[in-house]
Amino acid sequence: MTTPRSGSTRTGTNLAGLRDHNAALVLGLLRAAPAGSSRGELAARTGLTPQAIGKITARLLAEGTVEEAGHAASTGGKPATLLRLRPEAGCAVGVHLDRDELSVVLVDLAGATRHRHTETVDPAITPAGAVRLVADRVRGALAAAPAGARLLGVGVGCRGPLDHTAGVLHWFAAATPGASALWADFPLREALAAELDGLPVVVDKDTNTAALAETALLPRPGGGLAYIHLAGGLGAGLLLGGLVYRGSRTNAGEFGHQTVRIDGPLCTCGNRGCLEALCLEALDRDDHPEAARLLGIGVANLVRLLDIDQVVLGGRAVLAAPDTYLAGVARQLAERIPDPAWPAVPVAVSTYGPLAVAAGAAELVLAPLFDRRT
Repeated sequence: MTTPRSGSTRTGTNLAGLRDHNAALVLGLLRAAPAGSSRGELAARTGLTPQAIGKITARLLAEGTVEEAGHAASTGGKPATLLRLRPEAGCAVGVHLDRDELSVVLVDLAGATRHRHTETVDPAITPAGAVRLVADRVRGALAAAPAGARLLGVGVGCRGPLDHTAGVLHWFAAATPGASALWADFPLREALAAELDGLPVVVDKDTNTAALAETALLPRPGGGLAYIHLAGGLGAGLLLGGLVYRGSRTNAGEFGHQTVRIDGPLCTCGNRGCLEALCLEALDRDDHPEAARLLGIGVANLVRLLDIDQVVLGGRAVLAAPDTYLAGVARQLAERIPDPAWPAVPVAVSTYGPLAVAAGAAELVLAPLFDRRT
């Protein structure tokens, strides 16, 4: 999981109506400082008055979200008391619902994984069957929560297109057209929340949640990161200005459907020559070097278009041959962006491997608690 950078400056307000916002600022700073921070440091970093910080921290201490952590080194006067986040005070569940696989993680407030589970799923599963399965596995994850932990909710990452705001799937890659039709406009968020007795649920595209999990890799605050996911399909999660970019219809990131060969093979989207179709064609031949070359061409297009700072690769195809994809994408970037004035764009494999989507889905739930917009 990811945390705000400890060197960033956060701006607060002393208006009483924004008490929760200011508390989130404080919690975000404490999450970024595992060893603890003093009240004076928190006041300096947020711009809040010492009195405001005193009230906020008193409330957080009373509810058990933070705790005292000893004293800072003395600078001549009375040593300041350090405060730190209590990771076990709360938890969230992250779910990755794929066409043929389900992964579930439970994380605490610090982002540490306390439970993980992965299993295969029948590709012909119905929406109702999937909701029951996910709810059962979520309950299993919650059983591993620390005693007394507050259950904050469930984040779900799955393949798009979907409506993030409404939590409705527009389409899902089931085994047969008939099964896929059952998923059209399915209200996943509403159905899963009902199955979990009203526990808050957030739904987003798998590539967006995976990108969110990688935010600590941004080389500059507010920079741009592209998470590229190659498995049974090809998509991208975009962090622009440090925030997930979803577009006005929450459908941004259809990276695989850029045309790179006008007379190429037919794609599932109905067009020809899509990057996804070409990459999957190469994977059908078990030709990872060619898939990596094609992927690199698409990534170079994206970097030039959006001035991306960091590229992260993930998905089952990439994880099956990570060195091949790292080398192939980096080679295309070097060849296709030779301008010496253009800073080199680092390429990495996902920090979280096969759990990237689930880890980021949990962060969807946790982020608002720490004043992190998603």
